Amino acid sequence: MLVKQELINKIKDYFGLNVYETKVWLALLGKGVASAGEIAEISRVPRSRTYDVLETLEKKGFTIIKIGKPVKYIGVKPQIILERLKNDVKRDAQERLDYLLKIKETDEFGNLEEIYKGGINPVDRGDLSVALKGKTNISGYLREIIKKAEKEIIICTDVEEIKSKIKIFQQMLSVISQSKIKLKIALSGDEESIKKVEKILGIKVKKVDLSAKFFIIDRKEILFYLSKNSSDEDSAIWLNSEFFSQAFAALFEKAFSA
Repeated sequence: MLVKQELINKIKDYFGLNVYETKVWLALLGKGVASAGEIAEISRVPRSRTYDVLETLEKKGFTIIKIGKPVKYIGVKPQIILERLKNDVKRDAQERLDYLLKIKETDEFGNLEEIYKGGINPVDRGDLSVALKGKTNISGYLREIIKKAEKEIIICTDVEEIKSKIKIFQQMLSVISQSKIKLKIALSGDEESIKKVEKILGIKVKKVDLSAKFFIIDRKEILFYLSKNSSDEDSAIWLNSEFFSQAFAALFEKAFSA
């Protein structure tokens, strides 16, 4: 069975296997049931390594041994593997989340808070400006400042950015709907995509031809992107400046009312 190297590389990355493990698993899936010798011949993995690889795959749950002699192996169905890996990730994530939630209750965390509040030069939030890098980091910071909103949230971005963060905005709107916070959203981009976002979020969106991405909270703080296209290398600036935020808000109002 000849398998393209491109497929081997992708399957390897998808399932967290090495090259030999991937070749052996693919050989088993293609053969159905096979001995170690047959697998070595089909996969072109050295016979001396095939036994070790099969043992590792069995421990990982990718293969099972067929009862009988000679010993033969069966490749586990990809869908079963995928579901098991998904469940493993969910379990690990929940365990990690539970662990992190407990940290806040520890004496050590209380000590950290005391160190932060009682430092030699405590940080004055009014003087802060922060450079943020990376999509995950920016999204996390954005989620936090939106949670702190008391009166108004102004959003100006492109529709693709909203679509990529749709869960964040759905959570945000569920909170806002229970408060008196004003929400203004202006989006640039494809009109059909904007209408889809309106339907998903259940809000009215203003279409604008403004190539900018920023979020203004209570006209006191602002987070704005330094690049137009979203990627893992995104960079943004957060400013806690009432003067700067109000100036940006004024520009937004002009574009929003046009």
